[in-house]
Amino acid sequence: MRPVVECWSDPFKPNRENPLSNTHYPALSGIDAIQQAFESAGYICTTRIATVVRLAAALEKPVLIEGPPGVGKTELAKTCAMVVDRPLVRLQCYEGLDESKALYEWKYGKQLLYTQLLREQLGDVLDGAKGLNESMNRLHQFSDVFYSEAFLESRPLLKAMEEDNGGVLLIDEIDKADFEFESMLLEVLSDFQVSIPELGTIQAHSKPLVFLTSNDTRDLSDALKRRCLHLHIPFPSIELEARIVASRVPDLAQSMTDQLVRFVHAIRSLDLKKAPAISETVDWAKSLVLLHAKDLDGSLVQDTLNVLLKYEEDIQIAEGQLPKLMAAAAG
Repeated sequence: MRPVVECWSDPFKPNRENPLSNTHYPALSGIDAIQQAFESAGYICTTRIATVVRLAAALEKPVLIEGPPGVGKTELAKTCAMVVDRPLVRLQCYEGLDESKALYEWKYGKQLLYTQLLREQLGDVLDGAKGLNESMNRLHQFSDVFYSEAFLESRPLLKAMEEDNGGVLLIDEIDKADFEFESMLLEVLSDFQVSIPELGTIQAHSKPLVFLTSNDTRDLSDALKRRCLHLHIPFPSIELEARIVASRVPDLAQSMTDQLVRFVHAIRSLDLKKAPAISETVDWAKSLVLLHAKDLDGSLVQDTLNVLLKYEEDIQIAEGQLPKLMAAAAG
């Protein structure tokens, strides 16, 4: 019997029979290459993140990124746009978002202006018409002119599909949108097309890379999850966060970086209203550089805790545990 291993082939090895190898985004052709490219752009990503990005490009599937606020979900999409050198189109979700803000709407002001400018021509069109029915029939012949692409205002979802060479579509904080909007989104994510009654179905010129982010404020539908690759980004390990801080704040001494990151990880273990995000860790590191800090001492921490924590109650909790936190920072 032939060994099973001989029947296996790498699904991402370029060959003529494998459509998965034909991606519109050559920069995302390998996991190692993705990690190196992202790191050069200032985003330190794990192998899991690089693997999901690789699969999303190859399978042409959206990525649903979940996790606590401030772990780099939005930044992942922004960095991906930089790496593939494609435009980033961002849709910020909120309660009450509808298709007129997400897909398209008609330029009613422009339609009205053209109607005023063409008033004399409309008189010529109606010249000699007998009765209301004949006048309406003549106007009907020209009514579609005002519902053409010249009067169509593309919103983020449609704008992303209109990019000739593809792009990156970021649907940020999808969990803040209503279920009705989520249902409307399914057609876009399934076939990358949108139905406009006056114009018909518009198909994407080239499928964009799609990233959806969620802060887990509500459960998303199974139908939406089925259409996406799932990626959960937790708070990073001490080692990974130290690398992130070092890449963003290279002027901070390595010893200070290590102390700072250990302190942040210790403070996240407290019962806080809002744990500090990675972005706040970076902001704190930049603040210490501006203050010419040489060591992480207690008075310096107390004076700058407001950079790291956003609620006064959290600051008071941290100050009450300061000896313990400083011991953790010292390793």
